[in-house]
Parts: sequence; structure tokens; C-alpha cells
Amino acid sequence: MAAARANWKGVLKVGGVSCPIGLYTAASTAERIAFHILNRKTGHRVHREFVDAETGERVEAKQQVKGYEIGTGDYIAFDPEEIAKAVPEADKTLDVKAFVPCDRVDDAYFDRPYHLAPSAPAGAEAFALIRDAMAAGDIVAVARTVLFRRVRSVLIRAHSDGLIAQTLKFDYEVRSAEEAFSELPEAKADDEMLDLALHIIKKKAGRFDPTTSMTATMQRWSS
Repeated sequence: MAAARANWKGVLKVGGVSCPIGLYTAASTAERIAFHILNRKTGHRVHREFVDAETGERVEAKQQVKGYEIGTGDYIAFDPEEIAKAVPEADKTLDVKAFVPCDRVDDAYFDRPYHLAPSAPAGAEAFALIRDAMAAGDIVAVARTVLFRRVRSVLIRAHSDGLIAQTLKFDYEVRSAEEAFSELPEAKADDEMLDLALHIIKKKAGRFDPTTSMTATMQRWSS
């Protein structure tokens, strides 16, 4: 079996301890069931085109630029060169800024997970020290780096023989729970109904099996 290929390589730095590491994709959508859009009459695939919202005319790729809306229908256009200048320089350092208890990070901020492992044998000992210390202390690390052309906060936690690095959403990307729960009526479960619910939960106790939903879906499509 071919060795996994790192999506990103850099250095994990914790104070005076550092080691070369690589990030490897931990979640992929490649195996999802996907549909294509077809022409019902011919059975051929159809494709999208970019058209001018006002004229309806097709816009070729070389005429397309990115723009930021500053008002309704009012945009500032940016050339690729201008956008490139705004991209922060990557120093390839995953710099740990703080350690926090595992239960202090709201998982609503979790974004994309990556397996984090040493990228060279020379870093194995330092990597093991960081991993084992985090596992023993039941803590996670919060680090910052430039990842794939964006400044990102990354949550790092011990996982099996390695580490999991989870990119975090920014505060403005996560909506407050108050927006969803503010109009909930005040209610308290009846003791008898609560006992019944707990009984049902106990009867349904099991284990998480991520393969179950995919297996059921494939069986439905193949039947």
C-alpha cells in the first residue's frame, strides 16, 4: 500500500519543543453518492455557464474577476494580482498558543479534521512527548498558522498513536444558540415521562457505527 501523502508540511512548535509534521486528510467526500444533471431528451450531461446578470450574455473566463459587494448591486472589483498580495505569507509553523481542557472548546467551532503525524523520523521523539503529555493532561492545544493561504486557528488533540488537527471556524462564522432557542417556551419534563424516556434510552443503548448509514444507503440503491 502506498504511503499517505501529506496535504501540508510544516513544524509543530510548543515552546522550545518542535518537530516536523504533516497534515493528512482525515475526512473526504469522494465516496459520497453523487448525481449529474442530464438533458432528459438526449441523456447528455449539461454544464453551467456564467452569464451577465443584466445583459444575459455569456462571460468568458478571462473577463471574470472577483468582487466585494459594498452595497446593493455596487461592487469593488479585484484583479488576481491584488488578491494575491493580500494573502498572508506562510511560515509553515503550527505555533501552539495555549493549552485548554478538552471540554472547554465548543464543537460548533469545529471545521475540517486532519491527521497530524511526524513527517521525518527525527521528529518522532518530540512528537511522542507532545502527544503523550496532552493525553495525560486531558487537554487540547490551540495553535495558529497560515494554512492553504488563510490564517487559521487549529485545535490539536491526542488521538490513537497520533494527533488530530481540527481547523476552527472564526467567531463570526458561528451563530449564537440564542437565535435558535430564544423563543422556546418554558417547559419541564414530567417525572414519570422522564423515567419513561430514560428507560427507552437505556433500551436503545448501543455504539456509534459510522458505516451503518452508508451500508443502508448502498443496499437501497442496489436492490
